[in-house]
Amino acid sequence: MGPHPAVAAIRLAVRRVLHDVLTDLTDRSAEPSLAPSGGTPGTAAGSPPLVLVACSGGADSMALASALAFEAPKLGIRAGGITVDHGLQAGSDLRAAEVVTRMTALRLDPVESVAVRVGRDGGPEAAARDARYAALDEAADRLGASAVLLGHTRDDQAETVLLGLARGSGIRSLSGMAEVSGGPGRSHRYRRPFLQIDRQTARKACMVQSLAVWDDPHNIDPAYTRSRLRHEGLPALEKALGKGVVEALARTAQLSRDDADALDAWAAEAEAGVRDEDGRLECAKLYALPPAVRRRVLRRAVVAAGSPAGSLFARHIEEVDRLITGWRGQGAINLPGRVEAQRQGGRLVIRQG
Repeated sequence: MGPHPAVAAIRLAVRRVLHDVLTDLTDRSAEPSLAPSGGTPGTAAGSPPLVLVACSGGADSMALASALAFEAPKLGIRAGGITVDHGLQAGSDLRAAEVVTRMTALRLDPVESVAVRVGRDGGPEAAARDARYAALDEAADRLGASAVLLGHTRDDQAETVLLGLARGSGIRSLSGMAEVSGGPGRSHRYRRPFLQIDRQTARKACMVQSLAVWDDPHNIDPAYTRSRLRHEGLPALEKALGKGVVEALARTAQLSRDDADALDAWAAEAEAGVRDEDGRLECAKLYALPPAVRRRVLRRAVVAAGSPAGSLFARHIEEVDRLITGWRGQGAINLPGRVEAQRQGGRLVIRQG
């Protein structure tokens, strides 16, 4: 008799991602500049690749940890785990120690708890997320991990799309979370195997395997926007529109991501053609571009000038765009990161002040 359908579903999702990791490592090892002598990129010379799971102790990440522990050895992959102690609740260190014990019981190795200090920039949820990813990046670099698996589900994706819609940040925001993501030099680090799996399947997988899980009280605290959306917003939408809202939002995310990727590629190609011989942006050539492409070119230029991408919103780019499409002699536009955009003699000058 095979495993329970929920367990089979999560294991299959993880198996597919691990195969993708191995394929990427093989492709990269074929490039001499990326392959260390005697080994595979992201690993010590001659050792099996290491894949980590980011585990909070909740149902999603515990289901992911169990599936990784089961599937990785069959593919010759070492499986480890990291839990991040945000220090936002009394006894959080004890809770992190419990998660370490549970991951160790699954025979993950190495297993670590990493404590972080959460700042205030961008609000509590964004600050905690920034601190968490910084800790995961540090641990992955230090341990030589080839990938870090994250337990975001289809439900999380639907919530992310709705949050993007509420911000009015455009199609990229509606594209939600990517199955594969990462920062400069580590674009394939983070993998999300469960984006096509609902939250209840992950919880069921934990239940039938008798895996202890921890329900973070922050997930039901109405002080947090995502919590309100999860427990009030989405149920209200399903009541008004019927079942299937979560699935529809997840499909919207994928379609939006495909469109956004295509427009980003178009903008990257178009940018060289709208600059003069000195590299300055020419307003007339920018005006001739389709609005969606022009705004992407402007955003790329603003970020390149030093404006933090995470602090740059649609309204900022719209103000810069008006220097092209609604020029009335207005002065410089102040942007995040002390960046200024100003129109001078038919050129758009973007620089840090």
